[in-house]
Parts: sequence; structure tokens; C-alpha cells
Amino acid sequence: MNKRKKNWQFNQVIFASAIVFVLLTVLFTSCRDVVSNSGSANNLFEFDNNMESRWSSPENINGEKGTGGKSNNGAKGHPCDSIGAGKSYSLLDIQGQGIVQRIWITISDRSPEMLRSLKIEIFWDNETKPAVSVPFGDFFGIGLGKTTAFQNALFANAEGRSFNCFIPMPFKKAAKIVVTNESNITLDQIFFDIDYGLLKTWNDNNLYFHAFWQRDTATRLTKDFELLPKVEGMGRFLGTNIGVCANPLFKNVWFGEGEVKMYMDGDDKYPTLVGTGTEDYIGTAYGQGKFINIYSGCTVADEVLREWAFYRFHIPDPVFFKKSIKVTIQQISGYHTAQNVKFQEAGLPMIPVATFKAGQVDKFYKKDKLVKLDSIKMVQGWTNFYSSDDVSAVAYFYLDKPSSNLPPIQSVDLRTKNLRINKHT
Repeated sequence: MNKRKKNWQFNQVIFASAIVFVLLTVLFTSCRDVVSNSGSANNLFEFDNNMESRWSSPENINGEKGTGGKSNNGAKGHPCDSIGAGKSYSLLDIQGQGIVQRIWITISDRSPEMLRSLKIEIFWDNETKPAVSVPFGDFFGIGLGKTTAFQNALFANAEGRSFNCFIPMPFKKAAKIVVTNESNITLDQIFFDIDYGLLKTWNDNNLYFHAFWQRDTATRLTKDFELLPKVEGMGRFLGTNIGVCANPLFKNVWFGEGEVKMYMDGDDKYPTLVGTGTEDYIGTAYGQGKFINIYSGCTVADEVLREWAFYRFHIPDPVFFKKSIKVTIQQISGYHTAQNVKFQEAGLPMIPVATFKAGQVDKFYKKDKLVKLDSIKMVQGWTNFYSSDDVSAVAYFYLDKPSSNLPPIQSVDLRTKNLRINKHT
């Protein structure tokens, strides 16, 4: 074997060894990061002297030290409670600094109406305005009030009967979690564990967790739906859970051509961050079926009822803001040009935007001017248009303050209006 060949083989071995080293380093770092984000700043095998573990459950509300399981002399005696119509129930109400690490709840009535009639509210540091005020099901990633078995990076519903949240929620002075029953019937059973830790020292870089929900049963043409209205302060946009009930007038039309936009730190007319389409935002393409991934997914994809529920979490791709943020999604649909001409002739609510075919794009949208598709020369292909749908969404985010400037939760009547039921399933 000549010297040149030996050198080439040696270099190949060195290169392969370097690749293996890099891969092992990345794998170790990823595992370490997962562990460090699991609620403790240390590795699994290290003692954390900064934290005292607590659980709040019906057997020991607020997790008082040495007082759990008293109701039946140590036997199981108080695993659940009920919440009457119009009543509120505190799952946690404590003073001091700490971090909520896990929330697990199950309830006896998991109907779409009850999941939207219950609201969960979280208050930090003795604020009277909640940082979280969201319909119960939507908060836990159950879009449109429809349970399904799933697990992702932040939420889980093991068999479609439980509600888990793993978002870390630090607090400096106090924490209170309340569930209110705004239905007209009693919730017979609620079981829960609020797992939290008391902290001896506080990290000044800690941010407060917030969540905001709203619904528009008929979005206005050309007006983007606000997943998160403008919020003032410094923080991080964590992600969103969106539900869409598409307009039944457009029978087979694809609803999801709308792009997600994020206006940050002084953005006015145009945003800094903008995507390319609804299914693109959650990591799929050319339509949207049911799938569950760790950072994005679609828990409901019902072609019969024309409704979809989907989520995206910005964990590997963090979105930070220093002064403000607003997050929107366009209500733009798309279908074959010839059929869209017929829709427009029938007077359906739509404003054409552009037609696409084989790399060619005809752009004809102008504000305050309605283009008639049958009156212009254009390619016959796929035409997008502004549409009006029933849209709801939760936005999850962190903020440098325990309350925000956002409006209160909408009424229970609006939350539960026209929930669709598939009679074929």
C-alpha cells in the first residue's frame, strides 16, 4: 500500500472519529438540557438545596407539610371535590416564592360544553388580575372542546380523559390557581395534583407565565385574527393552540392559506416574523391531517365538520421580545380558480388575493377594492382569497410582570356557541 493511500485512510479515520465526537457531544448536551429544564437546575442525580417539593391535591390543599391524608386517618378519603354551577374552586393558594412544575387534572364531565364552560385562572404575586384566564379544555391543548389522546412538549392527555401541563411557572410572592364553573350544572368530580417547589433564592431573569384566549365566530374579511393582541413588556412568546371551524358555504375549500405574523418591538404596518401558510407554520405541507409531534401537531382534522385544531410551540426556535409583541394569523383560503369564480358569482363572502400556477403568480389584491375574477385575464390555477371563519386560539407566553394589559376572558355564551358535533362518529 503506497504512502498516499495510507495517509488518505488515516485522514478518513480521523474525520469519522471527529464526526462521532460531535454527535455524542450534541446528544449529551441535548439530554442535559432536557434534564435541566425538567424543573430543577441540576442533573437528575444531584441534590437541589434550593427547592422544597410540594403537591396540592384534595387530600392536602396547598401541600402543607406533614398534613396530607388526614381526612380518613391516612386511608384514601378525599381524592376529589365538586364544583357547583357558578362556583369557583381554588386548587392552589399560597404565599412565598416558588415554581409550579406540573398540573394534572381530571374531571367527570368532559363534554365540549363543559370544557368551554369551565375556566382556569392563575394569579401571580397577589395580583387581582389573572395572568391566565382561559377555557379549561383549550388551556390544556384541547382545541374546539374535543378530547383526544396526545402528548407533546408542554401538554398531555394520556387516554383522552386527563389534562396535564408541564410548563414551568415561577412566582416570586404568591400563586393562586382557580377553576370556575360557568355552566348551569354541577361538575360532580374534579381530581387534581398541582406539583410545585418552594424556592429559597430567586433568579432575577425569571419570567411570569401568561395565557390568553379569544374567539371570533365570523372573522372580518382582510382583518387578521389576533392570536395574541399587543402586549407591552419584555418576554418570550411560547406558542399557540388554534381551533378553526371553516365556513360551511365553501364546501371543499382549503382554509389554511393564511400566514402567521409576529409584530415585535415597534413593528407597525409590517411584521418582522412572517410565515408562508397555516399548515406550514405547524411543520406539515399541502393540507393538514391529524398528527402529533413534540413541538407541533394537529389534534383535530375533521373534513366532515370542516374543523381543525392545531398547535405550535417555539421551544427550539425561541421568540423573544424586549418591548412588545402582537401575533396574528391571516384568514385566507384557497381553491381552484374556476370554482372560485362561481363562489364569487354566488355572492359568497370572499376577497380574491392571487392565483398560482407552475411558478407563475398573478397578484391582484388591493385594499378597499374588490377584484372580480371573471373580469380579469389570469392563469387558471389555485386562487387564494380572504375568507370568514370561526377561529379561536390560546396564546402562551412569558412576561416580565405578573399581569398584563390584555382584556378579560369572553363570555361563556360566546365560548360555547355553535360547538359542532359529528353525528357520524
